Amino acid sequence: MTALLVVFMMINFADKSVLGLAADQIRKDLGLSSSAFGLANSAFFLLFSICGAAVGLLADRIRPKWLLLAMAVLWSVAQTPLAVGGGLAVLVTSRVVLGAAEGPAFPVAQQATLSWFPNHRRNLPGALIVLGITLGVLVAAPVLTWVINHHGWRSAVAVVALAGVVWSLLWIPLGSEGPYAATSNTGSPATGSGDRTGTGKGASRAGTGTGPAQRKTPYRRILGTRTWIGATTAYFGTYWVIAFALVWLPSYLHDGMGYSRAASAQLLMLVWGLSGVVVLGQAGLTGWLLRRGVASRWARGRVGGIFLLVGAAACLALPSAPAGAATVVLLVAGFGLTGAMGSVAVTTVMEVVPADRRGGALGFMNAVVTTAGLIAPTLIGHLVDIRGAAGYQHAVLITGALLLISGTAAVTLINPERDARVLSA
Repeated sequence: MTALLVVFMMINFADKSVLGLAADQIRKDLGLSSSAFGLANSAFFLLFSICGAAVGLLADRIRPKWLLLAMAVLWSVAQTPLAVGGGLAVLVTSRVVLGAAEGPAFPVAQQATLSWFPNHRRNLPGALIVLGITLGVLVAAPVLTWVINHHGWRSAVAVVALAGVVWSLLWIPLGSEGPYAATSNTGSPATGSGDRTGTGKGASRAGTGTGPAQRKTPYRRILGTRTWIGATTAYFGTYWVIAFALVWLPSYLHDGMGYSRAASAQLLMLVWGLSGVVVLGQAGLTGWLLRRGVASRWARGRVGGIFLLVGAAACLALPSAPAGAATVVLLVAGFGLTGAMGSVAVTTVMEVVPADRRGGALGFMNAVVTTAGLIAPTLIGHLVDIRGAAGYQHAVLITGALLLISGTAAVTLINPERDARVLSA
Protein backbone atom coordinates (compact mmCIF):
# COMPACT_ATOMS: atom_id res chain seq x y z
CA MET A 1 0.00 0.00 0.00
CA THR A 2 2.83 2.39 0.81
CA ALA A 3 4.45 1.73 -2.57
CA LEU A 4 1.18 2.31 -4.42
CA LEU A 5 0.61 5.58 -2.59
CA VAL A 6 4.17 6.74 -3.23
CA VAL A 7 3.45 6.26 -6.95
CA PHE A 8 0.16 8.10 -6.44
CA MET A 9 2.09 11.12 -5.12
CA MET A 10 4.66 10.81 -7.92
CA ILE A 11 1.89 11.16 -10.51
CA ASN A 12 0.37 14.01 -8.49
CA PHE A 13 3.57 16.04 -8.72
CA ALA A 14 4.34 15.05 -12.29
CA ASP A 15 0.96 16.66 -13.07
CA LYS A 16 2.04 19.80 -11.22
CA SER A 17 5.53 20.00 -12.74
CA VAL A 18 4.62 19.65 -16.42
CA LEU A 19 3.78 23.34 -16.90
CA GLY A 20 6.99 24.48 -15.23
CA LEU A 21 9.07 22.17 -17.41
CA ALA A 22 7.32 23.50 -20.54
CA ALA A 23 7.07 27.12 -19.34
CA ASP A 24 8.93 28.73 -22.23
CA GLN A 25 7.11 26.68 -24.89
CA ILE A 26 3.69 27.34 -23.37
CA ARG A 27 4.30 31.07 -22.98
CA LYS A 28 5.49 31.29 -26.59
CA ASP A 29 2.74 29.06 -27.99
CA LEU A 30 -0.08 30.87 -26.17
CA GLY A 31 1.49 34.34 -26.17
CA LEU A 32 1.51 34.73 -22.37
CA SER A 33 3.37 37.24 -20.23
CA SER A 34 5.10 36.06 -17.05
CA SER A 35 2.21 37.41 -14.98
CA ALA A 36 -0.38 35.59 -17.12
CA PHE A 37 1.59 32.36 -16.94
CA GLY A 38 1.93 32.70 -13.17
CA LEU A 39 -1.80 33.38 -12.91
CA ALA A 40 -2.57 30.25 -14.93
CA ASN A 41 -0.47 28.22 -12.50
CA SER A 42 -2.07 29.90 -9.50
CA ALA A 43 -5.48 28.95 -10.94
CA PHE A 44 -4.51 25.38 -10.11
CA PHE A 45 -4.84 26.31 -6.42
CA LEU A 46 -8.12 28.22 -6.75
CA LEU A 47 -10.19 25.26 -5.48
CA PHE A 48 -7.21 23.24 -4.24
CA SER A 49 -7.41 24.43 -0.63
CA ILE A 50 -11.21 24.36 -0.38
CA CYS A 51 -11.43 20.82 -1.75
CA GLY A 52 -8.53 19.75 0.45
CA ALA A 53 -10.49 20.75 3.57
CA ALA A 54 -13.85 19.43 2.32
CA VAL A 55 -12.54 16.01 1.29
CA GLY A 56 -10.47 15.86 4.47
CA LEU A 57 -13.75 15.98 6.39
CA LEU A 58 -15.20 13.30 4.11
CA ALA A 59 -12.16 11.12 4.81
CA ASP A 60 -13.44 10.75 8.38
CA ARG A 61 -16.66 9.24 6.96
CA ILE A 62 -15.83 7.67 3.58
CA ARG A 63 -13.17 5.04 2.99
CA PRO A 64 -9.97 6.69 1.70
CA LYS A 65 -9.71 3.97 -0.95
CA TRP A 66 -12.65 5.38 -2.91
CA LEU A 67 -11.62 9.00 -2.38
CA LEU A 68 -8.16 8.27 -3.75
CA LEU A 69 -9.61 6.44 -6.76
CA ALA A 70 -11.97 9.30 -7.54
CA MET A 71 -9.09 11.77 -7.37
CA ALA A 72 -6.85 9.82 -9.74
CA VAL A 73 -9.64 9.41 -12.30
CA LEU A 74 -10.47 13.12 -12.17
CA TRP A 75 -6.80 14.02 -12.71
CA SER A 76 -6.82 12.24 -16.03
CA VAL A 77 -10.20 13.63 -17.08
CA ALA A 78 -9.18 17.20 -16.21
CA GLN A 79 -6.04 17.10 -18.35
CA THR A 80 -7.51 15.49 -21.44
CA PRO A 81 -8.92 18.70 -23.04
CA LEU A 82 -5.57 20.47 -22.63
CA ALA A 83 -3.73 17.55 -24.20
CA VAL A 84 -6.03 17.74 -27.23
CA GLY A 85 -5.91 21.52 -27.83
CA GLY A 86 -7.20 24.90 -26.71
CA GLY A 87 -5.77 28.20 -25.54
CA LEU A 88 -5.54 30.12 -22.28
CA ALA A 89 -9.17 29.48 -21.29
CA VAL A 90 -8.72 25.71 -21.63
CA LEU A 91 -5.40 25.89 -19.79
CA VAL A 92 -6.92 27.76 -16.84
CA THR A 93 -10.06 25.60 -16.70
CA SER A 94 -8.02 22.42 -16.86
CA ARG A 95 -5.76 23.58 -14.03
CA VAL A 96 -8.66 24.69 -11.83
CA VAL A 97 -10.38 21.28 -12.17
CA LEU A 98 -7.08 19.45 -11.73
CA GLY A 99 -6.33 21.48 -8.61
CA ALA A 100 -9.74 20.66 -7.13
CA ALA A 101 -9.07 16.96 -7.71
CA GLU A 102 -5.51 17.05 -6.37
CA GLY A 103 -6.14 19.28 -3.34
CA PRO A 104 -6.99 16.42 -0.95
CA ALA A 105 -4.36 14.03 -2.35
CA PHE A 106 -1.57 14.48 0.18
CA PRO A 107 -3.57 14.36 3.45
CA VAL A 108 -5.74 11.45 2.29
CA ALA A 109 -2.72 9.52 1.00
CA GLN A 110 -0.97 10.09 4.33
CA GLN A 111 -4.07 9.01 6.24
CA ALA A 112 -4.39 5.83 4.16
CA THR A 113 -0.69 4.99 4.44
CA LEU A 114 -0.33 5.65 8.16
CA SER A 115 -3.39 3.49 8.86
CA TRP A 116 -1.02 0.54 8.42
CA PHE A 117 1.42 1.66 11.14
CA PRO A 118 1.37 2.51 14.88
CA ASN A 119 2.64 5.95 15.94
CA HIS A 120 6.23 4.90 16.65
CA ARG A 121 6.59 3.41 13.15
CA ARG A 122 4.99 6.20 11.12
CA ASN A 123 8.08 8.32 10.41
CA LEU A 124 9.41 6.21 7.52
CA PRO A 125 6.11 5.58 5.67
CA GLY A 126 5.11 9.22 6.20
CA ALA A 127 8.47 10.29 4.80
CA LEU A 128 8.10 7.95 1.83
CA ILE A 129 4.82 9.62 0.86
CA VAL A 130 6.62 12.97 0.97
CA LEU A 131 9.46 11.36 -1.00
CA GLY A 132 6.88 10.66 -3.71
CA ILE A 133 6.86 14.41 -4.33
CA THR A 134 10.59 14.40 -5.01
CA LEU A 135 10.53 11.18 -7.01
CA GLY A 136 7.66 12.49 -9.11
CA VAL A 137 9.72 15.50 -10.17
CA LEU A 138 12.97 13.51 -10.54
CA VAL A 139 11.28 11.03 -12.85
CA ALA A 140 9.10 13.59 -14.60
CA ALA A 141 11.87 16.09 -15.32
CA PRO A 142 13.92 13.99 -17.78
CA VAL A 143 11.01 11.99 -19.18
CA LEU A 144 8.64 14.89 -19.74
CA THR A 145 11.43 17.16 -20.96
CA TRP A 146 12.25 14.59 -23.65
CA VAL A 147 8.56 14.33 -24.59
CA ILE A 148 8.24 18.13 -24.70
CA ASN A 149 11.34 18.53 -26.87
CA HIS A 150 10.41 15.77 -29.31
CA HIS A 151 6.60 15.74 -29.34
CA GLY A 152 5.45 19.04 -27.80
CA TRP A 153 4.11 20.07 -24.42
CA ARG A 154 0.57 18.82 -25.09
CA SER A 155 1.95 15.29 -25.51
CA ALA A 156 3.58 15.61 -22.08
CA VAL A 157 0.18 16.50 -20.60
CA ALA A 158 -1.26 13.40 -22.27
CA VAL A 159 1.48 11.23 -20.74
CA VAL A 160 0.71 12.30 -17.16
CA ALA A 161 -3.04 11.88 -17.81
CA LEU A 162 -2.42 8.31 -18.98
CA ALA A 163 -0.33 7.62 -15.87
CA GLY A 164 -3.36 8.47 -13.72
CA VAL A 165 -5.49 5.95 -15.62
CA VAL A 166 -2.91 3.18 -15.18
CA TRP A 167 -2.62 3.84 -11.44
CA SER A 168 -6.41 3.76 -11.05
CA LEU A 169 -6.59 0.34 -12.72
CA LEU A 170 -4.03 -0.98 -10.22
CA TRP A 171 -5.65 0.66 -7.19
CA ILE A 172 -9.13 -0.79 -7.77
CA PRO A 173 -8.15 -4.40 -6.91
CA LEU A 174 -5.22 -3.65 -4.58
CA GLY A 175 -6.10 -0.57 -2.53
CA SER A 176 -7.25 -0.89 1.08
CA GLU A 177 -6.86 0.62 4.57
CA GLY A 178 -4.86 -0.86 7.42
CA PRO A 179 -5.67 -1.95 11.00
CA TYR A 180 -4.77 1.46 12.46
CA ALA A 181 -7.39 3.36 10.45
CA ALA A 182 -9.07 4.23 13.77
CA THR A 183 -6.49 4.39 16.53
CA SER A 184 -5.87 6.02 19.84
CA ASN A 185 -3.23 8.73 20.17
CA THR A 186 -0.78 6.14 21.41
CA GLY A 187 -0.88 4.39 18.05
CA SER A 188 -2.63 1.25 19.28
CA PRO A 189 -5.73 -0.05 17.54
CA ALA A 190 -8.85 1.74 18.75
CA THR A 191 -10.09 -1.44 20.33
CA GLY A 192 -7.39 -1.07 22.95
CA SER A 193 -4.66 -3.45 23.97
CA GLY A 194 -6.27 -6.73 24.81
CA ASP A 195 -9.74 -5.24 24.63
CA ARG A 196 -11.48 -6.28 21.42
CA THR A 197 -14.71 -4.52 22.22
CA GLY A 198 -13.18 -1.03 22.21
CA THR A 199 -14.74 -0.27 25.58
CA GLY A 200 -11.65 -0.75 27.72
CA LYS A 201 -10.31 1.95 29.99
CA GLY A 202 -7.37 2.76 27.69
CA ALA A 203 -9.67 3.58 24.81
CA SER A 204 -11.95 5.61 27.05
CA ARG A 205 -9.13 7.75 28.44
CA ALA A 206 -7.78 8.46 24.97
CA GLY A 207 -11.13 9.83 23.95
CA THR A 208 -10.75 8.46 20.44
CA GLY A 209 -12.73 5.27 20.45
CA THR A 210 -15.48 4.55 18.02
CA GLY A 211 -18.28 3.74 20.46
CA PRO A 212 -21.42 5.87 20.36
CA ALA A 213 -20.80 7.20 23.89
CA GLN A 214 -17.55 8.87 22.89
CA ARG A 215 -17.68 12.67 22.74
CA LYS A 216 -15.99 13.97 19.62
CA THR A 217 -13.39 16.69 20.03
CA PRO A 218 -14.51 19.94 18.33
CA TYR A 219 -12.35 21.00 15.41
CA ARG A 220 -12.02 24.48 16.88
CA ARG A 221 -10.09 22.99 19.82
CA ILE A 222 -7.83 21.02 17.49
CA LEU A 223 -7.12 23.97 15.20
CA GLY A 224 -6.45 26.17 18.22
CA THR A 225 -3.61 24.04 19.60
CA ARG A 226 -0.12 25.49 19.35
CA THR A 227 1.08 22.28 17.72
CA TRP A 228 -1.45 22.45 14.88
CA ILE A 229 -0.70 26.14 14.36
CA GLY A 230 3.06 25.58 14.47
CA ALA A 231 3.01 22.57 12.15
CA THR A 232 0.73 24.37 9.68
CA THR A 233 2.84 27.53 9.68
CA ALA A 234 6.01 25.51 9.18
CA TYR A 235 4.49 23.45 6.38
CA PHE A 236 3.32 26.66 4.66
CA GLY A 237 6.96 27.63 4.17
CA THR A 238 7.75 24.23 2.70
CA TYR A 239 4.84 24.44 0.28
CA TRP A 240 5.88 27.94 -0.82
CA VAL A 241 9.27 26.51 -1.82
CA ILE A 242 7.57 23.61 -3.63
CA ALA A 243 5.34 26.00 -5.61
CA PHE A 244 8.32 28.20 -6.48
CA ALA A 245 10.40 25.20 -7.56
CA LEU A 246 7.66 23.59 -9.65
CA VAL A 247 6.60 26.69 -11.58
CA TRP A 248 9.52 29.10 -11.69
CA LEU A 249 12.77 27.37 -10.70
CA PRO A 250 13.55 26.11 -14.25
CA SER A 251 13.08 29.65 -15.60
CA TYR A 252 14.99 31.18 -12.68
CA LEU A 253 17.99 28.95 -13.36
CA HIS A 254 17.99 29.77 -17.08
CA ASP A 255 16.79 33.38 -17.26
CA GLY A 256 17.70 34.66 -13.81
CA MET A 257 21.02 32.91 -13.19
CA GLY A 258 22.20 32.39 -16.77
CA TYR A 259 22.60 28.62 -16.77
CA SER A 260 22.14 26.67 -19.98
CA ARG A 261 19.13 24.39 -20.40
CA ALA A 262 21.30 21.34 -19.73
CA ALA A 263 22.93 22.85 -16.65
CA SER A 264 19.54 24.04 -15.37
CA ALA A 265 18.15 20.51 -15.67
CA GLN A 266 21.12 19.12 -13.73
CA LEU A 267 20.71 21.69 -10.95
CA LEU A 268 16.99 20.99 -10.82
CA MET A 269 17.69 17.29 -10.35
CA LEU A 270 20.25 18.13 -7.65
CA VAL A 271 17.73 20.25 -5.72
CA TRP A 272 15.04 17.57 -5.79
CA GLY A 273 17.58 14.83 -5.12
CA LEU A 274 18.79 16.58 -1.96
CA SER A 275 15.17 17.05 -0.92
CA GLY A 276 14.63 13.30 -1.15
CA VAL A 277 17.75 12.56 0.89
CA VAL A 278 16.70 15.07 3.55
CA VAL A 279 13.19 13.60 3.79
CA LEU A 280 14.57 10.09 4.38
CA GLY A 281 17.33 11.36 6.66
CA GLN A 282 14.82 13.27 8.78
CA ALA A 283 12.65 10.17 9.07
CA GLY A 284 15.60 8.08 10.22
CA LEU A 285 16.83 10.69 12.69
CA THR A 286 13.36 11.35 14.11
CA GLY A 287 12.65 7.63 14.49
CA TRP A 288 16.02 7.09 16.19
CA LEU A 289 15.34 9.92 18.63
CA LEU A 290 11.81 8.72 19.43
CA ARG A 291 13.04 5.16 20.09
CA ARG A 292 15.46 6.59 22.63
CA GLY A 293 12.73 8.41 24.48
CA VAL A 294 13.34 11.92 23.14
CA ALA A 295 10.18 14.01 23.30
CA SER A 296 8.37 14.52 20.01
CA ARG A 297 8.65 18.30 20.28
CA TRP A 298 12.41 17.80 19.82
CA ALA A 299 12.41 14.74 17.57
CA ARG A 300 9.86 16.23 15.18
CA GLY A 301 9.40 19.95 15.81
CA ARG A 302 13.04 20.94 16.37
CA VAL A 303 14.47 18.67 13.68
CA GLY A 304 12.03 19.93 11.05
CA GLY A 305 12.38 23.52 12.22
CA ILE A 306 16.18 23.48 12.01
CA PHE A 307 16.04 22.34 8.38
CA LEU A 308 13.72 25.26 7.62
CA LEU A 309 15.99 27.75 9.37
CA VAL A 310 19.06 26.56 7.47
CA GLY A 311 17.09 26.84 4.23
CA ALA A 312 16.05 30.37 5.23
CA ALA A 313 19.66 31.40 5.79
CA ALA A 314 20.66 30.01 2.39
CA CYS A 315 17.86 31.82 0.54
CA LEU A 316 18.58 35.12 2.28
CA ALA A 317 22.27 34.86 1.35
CA LEU A 318 21.74 33.66 -2.24
CA PRO A 319 20.99 36.99 -4.03
CA SER A 320 24.21 38.63 -2.81
CA ALA A 321 26.46 35.58 -3.21
CA PRO A 322 29.18 35.64 -5.92
CA ALA A 323 28.47 33.52 -8.98
CA GLY A 324 30.01 30.07 -8.91
CA ALA A 325 30.18 27.24 -6.40
CA ALA A 326 28.82 29.34 -3.53
CA THR A 327 25.71 30.19 -5.53
CA VAL A 328 25.10 26.55 -6.37
CA VAL A 329 25.51 25.45 -2.74
CA LEU A 330 23.15 28.15 -1.46
CA LEU A 331 20.58 27.45 -4.17
CA VAL A 332 20.53 23.71 -3.55
CA ALA A 333 20.45 24.18 0.24
CA GLY A 334 17.74 26.84 0.15
CA PHE A 335 15.40 24.84 -2.07
CA GLY A 336 16.46 21.30 -1.08
CA LEU A 337 16.48 21.30 2.72
CA THR A 338 12.89 22.29 3.43
CA GLY A 339 10.95 19.29 2.13
CA ALA A 340 11.18 17.29 5.34
CA MET A 341 8.62 19.50 7.06
CA GLY A 342 5.78 17.97 5.02
CA SER A 343 6.33 14.61 6.70
CA VAL A 344 6.97 16.18 10.11
CA ALA A 345 3.78 18.25 9.99
CA VAL A 346 1.56 15.28 9.12
CA THR A 347 3.00 12.81 11.64
CA THR A 348 2.91 15.51 14.32
CA VAL A 349 -0.77 16.28 13.74
CA MET A 350 -1.57 12.55 13.58
CA GLU A 351 0.07 12.16 16.98
CA VAL A 352 -2.01 14.90 18.59
CA VAL A 353 -5.45 14.56 16.99
CA PRO A 354 -8.04 11.91 17.95
CA ALA A 355 -8.51 9.23 15.31
CA ASP A 356 -12.00 10.30 14.28
CA ARG A 357 -10.77 13.84 13.59
CA ARG A 358 -7.53 13.18 11.71
CA GLY A 359 -8.92 13.44 8.19
CA GLY A 360 -10.48 16.82 8.92
CA ALA A 361 -7.45 18.13 10.83
CA LEU A 362 -5.10 17.17 8.00
CA GLY A 363 -7.55 18.53 5.43
CA PHE A 364 -7.77 21.91 7.17
CA MET A 365 -3.98 22.01 7.48
CA ASN A 366 -3.60 21.23 3.79
CA ALA A 367 -6.15 23.91 2.90
CA VAL A 368 -4.17 26.58 4.74
CA VAL A 369 -0.78 25.39 3.57
CA THR A 370 -1.62 25.16 -0.12
CA THR A 371 -2.67 28.80 -0.30
CA ALA A 372 1.09 29.24 -0.78
CA GLY A 373 0.60 27.65 -4.18
CA LEU A 374 -2.13 30.16 -4.97
CA ILE A 375 0.02 33.16 -4.08
CA ALA A 376 3.59 32.24 -5.07
CA PRO A 377 3.29 31.67 -8.87
CA THR A 378 1.35 34.89 -9.50
CA LEU A 379 3.53 36.99 -7.19
CA ILE A 380 6.77 35.72 -8.74
CA GLY A 381 5.41 36.20 -12.26
CA HIS A 382 4.46 39.78 -11.40
CA LEU A 383 7.93 40.46 -9.97
CA VAL A 384 9.56 39.09 -13.13
CA ASP A 385 7.34 41.23 -15.36
CA ILE A 386 8.10 44.48 -13.53
CA ARG A 387 11.75 43.87 -12.59
CA GLY A 388 13.01 41.38 -15.16
CA ALA A 389 15.66 38.92 -13.98
CA ALA A 390 16.01 40.90 -10.72
CA GLY A 391 12.45 39.85 -9.89
CA TYR A 392 13.71 36.34 -9.22
CA GLN A 393 16.15 37.69 -6.62
CA HIS A 394 13.33 39.50 -4.82
CA ALA A 395 11.30 36.27 -4.88
CA VAL A 396 14.18 34.37 -3.27
CA LEU A 397 14.45 36.96 -0.49
CA ILE A 398 10.70 36.71 0.17
CA THR A 399 11.09 32.93 0.30
CA GLY A 400 13.92 33.23 2.82
CA ALA A 401 11.81 35.47 5.07
CA LEU A 402 8.89 33.04 4.97
CA LEU A 403 11.17 30.11 5.81
CA LEU A 404 12.54 32.06 8.76
CA ILE A 405 9.02 32.53 10.11
CA SER A 406 8.13 28.90 9.40
CA GLY A 407 11.22 27.48 11.08
CA THR A 408 10.71 29.66 14.14
CA ALA A 409 7.10 28.47 14.42
CA ALA A 410 8.17 24.83 14.28
CA VAL A 411 10.84 25.26 16.95
CA THR A 412 8.73 27.32 19.36
CA LEU A 413 5.15 26.05 18.97
CA ILE A 414 5.21 22.31 18.22
CA ASN A 415 4.71 20.23 21.37
CA PRO A 416 2.56 17.13 20.63
CA GLU A 417 2.75 15.65 24.12
CA ARG A 418 1.38 18.80 25.74
CA ASP A 419 -1.41 19.33 23.22
CA ALA A 420 -2.47 15.69 23.19
CA ARG A 421 -3.08 16.03 26.94
CA VAL A 422 -5.03 19.26 26.35
CA LEU A 423 -7.31 17.62 23.78
CA SER A 424 -7.93 14.54 25.92
CA ALA A 425 -8.82 16.58 29.02
